[in-house]
Amino acid sequence: MRGVVMHAPGDVRVEDREDPTILEPTDAVVRLTATCICGSDLWPYRGAEPVDHQFMGHEYVGVVEQVGDAVREIRVGDFVVGSFWASDNTCEICRSGYQAYCVHRVLMGTIGTQAEKVRVPLADGTLVATPGQPDADLVPSLLAASDVLGTGWFAAVAAEAGPGKTVAVVGDGAVGLLGVLAAKQLGAERIIAMSRHADRQALARRFGATDVVEERGEAGVAAIKALTGGLGAHSVIEAVGTQESMMQAIHSARPGGHVGFVGVSHDVSLPGEDMFMAGIHLHGGPAPVRRFLPELIRLIWDREIDPGQVFDLTLPLEDAAKGYEAMDQRRATKVLLTV
Repeated sequence: MRGVVMHAPGDVRVEDREDPTILEPTDAVVRLTATCICGSDLWPYRGAEPVDHQFMGHEYVGVVEQVGDAVREIRVGDFVVGSFWASDNTCEICRSGYQAYCVHRVLMGTIGTQAEKVRVPLADGTLVATPGQPDADLVPSLLAASDVLGTGWFAAVAAEAGPGKTVAVVGDGAVGLLGVLAAKQLGAERIIAMSRHADRQALARRFGATDVVEERGEAGVAAIKALTGGLGAHSVIEAVGTQESMMQAIHSARPGGHVGFVGVSHDVSLPGEDMFMAGIHLHGGPAPVRRFLPELIRLIWDREIDPGQVFDLTLPLEDAAKGYEAMDQRRATKVLLTV
């Protein structure tokens, strides 16, 4: 099969890889319909994380081709959506709703889903079948559910977005934009998107943003305070992962407020005095997407939400390098790769 391999920072190639096979009785092999490039894939692409001939990708939808002898819920022919963490969905941690921390978890990025096929460990716990074969126009939205929608949703839940709440969203990538959508679905009264890019501002408004703040850092915090009577937001979503974005999120929350952070942290440290005096709740990390998949699939299937709008560039798998370049140069928010 063909698959994406990152040889070194900035060096992305599509190469022949061995076809996946069933290695454990709990595995499934899925022929992918679509996959995509994540903002977190840009960290190694830009040299901020080590990379050396690494299989790439962790978001995926497709049709099950094979299942192991121990797989009971997932069947050959099912169209499935999977989380970027494989999980058994039965351990004590999974049952508490934190499948990203399953005691048997496997990070799908170590297997690589930017490919024609993928082996999915712990198939019964990881994959969720759709009610039938989806219409083609639903595929982008179902693919978004595999990570960015589920991650944005978790961020909104962690920030306790809900009726009567003002939500501020730090970060206008795919996760931040879908955090806006999630906050809207959860009933937030006011949603402030922090963005400097007109196209992303427009999409944020379509997803439910009521206000846009273009300033960053201390100026951005001041703008949030000005919009909230000097108090700050009830709920803040942090979807970047830098020191500046984290402190901007923390300082934008009112005392007693909640910050949900899902940006992959890079060189972030939390000053003790700031944290002590902030009086906020801080919760986040890798999203337990599997917790939310059944409901997200239902919302997409019933056409109540359209998260697939975050994909603004579609390319064939063979052109993956062009997709990485477009996202790196901010010419695309998120790139869908057809298989």
